[in-house]
Parts: sequence; C-alpha cells; structure tokens
Amino acid sequence: MPIQTPSPLNPAAVNKLNSALHGQLFRSGENGYDVARKVFNAMVDRRPALIVRPADADDIRLAVSFARENDLPVSVKGGGHNVAGSAVLDGGVMLDCSGMRSIRVDADKRTAQAAAGALLAELDRATQVYGVATPLGVVSVTGIAGLTLGGGIGWINGCYGLACDNVLSADIVTSDGGFLTASPDNHADLHWAIRGGGGNFGVVTSFTYSLHPVGQVMAGGLSFPAERTKEVLQFYPEFAASCPDELSMSASLGRDDLGRPVFGVGLCWCGEPDEVNSALRPLRSLGPDTDAVVPMDYCTLQSSHDAGFPPERYHYWKSSFFTGLTDEAVDVLLHFAAEMPSPASGIGMQQLHGAAARVDPSATAFPHRKSQSELLILSQWADPAETESNVAWTRALFNAMEPFASHGVYVNDLGEEGDDRVRAAYGANYDRLAAVKAIYDPANTFQSNQNIRPTA
Repeated sequence: MPIQTPSPLNPAAVNKLNSALHGQLFRSGENGYDVARKVFNAMVDRRPALIVRPADADDIRLAVSFARENDLPVSVKGGGHNVAGSAVLDGGVMLDCSGMRSIRVDADKRTAQAAAGALLAELDRATQVYGVATPLGVVSVTGIAGLTLGGGIGWINGCYGLACDNVLSADIVTSDGGFLTASPDNHADLHWAIRGGGGNFGVVTSFTYSLHPVGQVMAGGLSFPAERTKEVLQFYPEFAASCPDELSMSASLGRDDLGRPVFGVGLCWCGEPDEVNSALRPLRSLGPDTDAVVPMDYCTLQSSHDAGFPPERYHYWKSSFFTGLTDEAVDVLLHFAAEMPSPASGIGMQQLHGAAARVDPSATAFPHRKSQSELLILSQWADPAETESNVAWTRALFNAMEPFASHGVYVNDLGEEGDDRVRAAYGANYDRLAAVKAIYDPANTFQSNQNIRPTA
C-alpha cells in the first residue's frame, strides 16, 4: 500500500508534542535527524516528517496520538536491520526506539523483559550471566523487536523454537494511543498476531520472554573444497532434515577467489558435547578442508556472523523455503554462484527444524511449520554503481529457483515485492491476521511493514 502524502504539519502542534516528550524529537534539517533516519541498508533513503526518539511508553503514546490526529502513518525502528527499510518512511512519523534498551532478568522464573530498542547482543549478555537464553537470531547487532515480531529463526530453534514461540507477553501501544499487555490471558488475539505477524498491530514497547538453560555450546563450521561443492550440496538437504534437534545449521554457498562455487556449514550443537561428533559424522565423511567445531561461549557464537554485515553496504535480498534440492536445482545454484557479481554476497540456507517445526501452523501467526530451510539470496555491495548488476543477478537466480521452492517466504527477509508475496509470508493465517488488524488498527496507521490490510 503506498504511503499517503501528508499535509504540512502545524509548527505549534509539533512544538507542543516536543514539549511533552521525555525523549527527543527531530525535524528535517535539525542535528541528529539524518543519523536517526539511517538504516543498515544503504539503498534506503527516506525522509520522515518527524522522528521521535521515545524515552518510554508514554512518549510512544504521545507520538502515535499525534500521528493519528494529523492523519500520518507511523514507522518503528528497533535495530533498523530490516532489508526493506520499513523502519523509516517518507512523510510520516518515525519512532526511533534506540533509546529504550532496558533489560530485566528473573533467573528464578526464567523470564526476561526487554525493551523495544534492545539488540540481540544486549539481551544475550544479560541472560548469559545466569546461564540461560531465549532463541533469537544469528547476527547480534539485530534489534530484538523486528526479529521477534516476524518469527525469529536462530541457532537454537531446533531445541527451543523461534523467538516468537518464547514470547510470554508484550506491552503494546495501539493506534488509538491506548496501552495494553497482550498475553494468553489478556488480548489473546493480539498475543497470537504479534508472534509472526510483524509490526502491523501496534508498537511493542517491551517483550517478556521465556528462558532456557544454554551455556557453552559446540559451534563453528565446516567448509569444503571447491571440487566437492556439488556433492555436498546434493547431500546437505537430506542431512539437515534428519539431524537431531540439538544441531541447528546455517549453510552458505559462495565463490572463492578463483570464481569457483564453495559450500560451508555454520552450526550450533546445544546438546551433550561428547555427542556432537556422532551427529556430524555423515557430513564430515564428505571431506571438509576446514573443520572448526569447538566449545564456544554462546555470546561469541551469536556475534560470529556480525563481521559479514558491515555498515554502509547496499543490500538486495530474495527469499524462499525449500525442503530438498533436485539435481537440476543444484545445477542452477552452482551456475549462479559462479556468476555472483559481488564477493560479499552469498546464498544462505538457514535451517528451521525440531521444536520450531513441530508447532501447529495456526498456534502462532508464523505459519511455516515444517522441517525445511530458508533459501536466502543475500546480495550486498559497497559501490552504488554496481546496484543494477547485483539486483539483476539476485532476481534472475530467484526466478530460476522458483520452480523448486516450497510455497511461502520468511517475512523478516522479504523486500518490497507486492501483495502476493506478503500473503505468502503470512500463509493460511492471513485472513485471521486481517481480522485482528481491523480490531487494533482499523485505519492502518501501522502500514510501514509487510502490510496486512484490515478486514473491512
């Protein structure tokens, strides 16, 4: 849905809002405005009418009420790592929640409450003090809010499910400026919807997560020589589908300095350390040239992929799910990997299995509940002059792989791709989500997202 063009704002109304805030307000041209509107994808360059950096939930209520009274859409920035750049919008009110990062851990109850601007690294550090964790993502500088609202596939999903599966409750500001807590006992429809339905229903100010015992893990990766890439790629899907819950993997296909396709598997074993060798034996039998699976602190694992996403890069991604790879699909992947225009890009295969796959598809808004992997074509480059070639390569590979893909797409990795792809992200839960949207956001104030249109 296109964002509407707003009328010029009344300066007196803006000044009144500014005076009432505990946090900060930025107008175009003011110091701090350009920094606040920046997101990690350098392809995104949008200019909100106002940016509010709230200090607390009351500030969010004030900003949302101001947007409603002035007929403005609202966007919400947690970590700002959504590839579509939905955290920032032209002409609306942007909420930059980076100032709200408080975390409280109750080790006895095994729960953690984290504010909307917290990053994965911050929540992990706070919980690891007590030897516990909640499932999150795989890049520690990601914001917890957007990740959780879209599902949250991470290193321990086989044992403990997705991030959204572990949300006990959430505090939310709704489009009418109201404040409520969604849980299984209060506003259960909203609690269901925010666990996979994205930021369509309000502004989550904090999440309460369940925690699980997670200490040191066996983690690292295996990489294979270029001459074995095809063999390993043919073998990997079946291995991923049959591996134990304790083993979660994220594989990648790239190219080496000679332009040859190469395959590697990053992994986390959260079971008994002495059992990992048995679990990995089939994969190791294919002869990796690098085998670095070692005891590792969980926070170290969580940050191990951070260096692959440096700031100021241009990003264009396409995503789908797959359960297996035919010989023809493998040939397509190898052909395109060899022609990858940017060496910083990759073709990722993030595994969803075990506990995350055994949840009923209708139990949360996240519908993609079966053992499978996400095929993520992750293109990134540093020179804007290379945009056309990288986007064209990504689209061509996605189109070539579409006949082999399962239906559906992980909403957290979805770009601006139209209504059909949005429906594919929410699957059979879309109509139910649209009905919940009509209750809590009938005017579609929160439309800067993979938007669910409220049922009329």
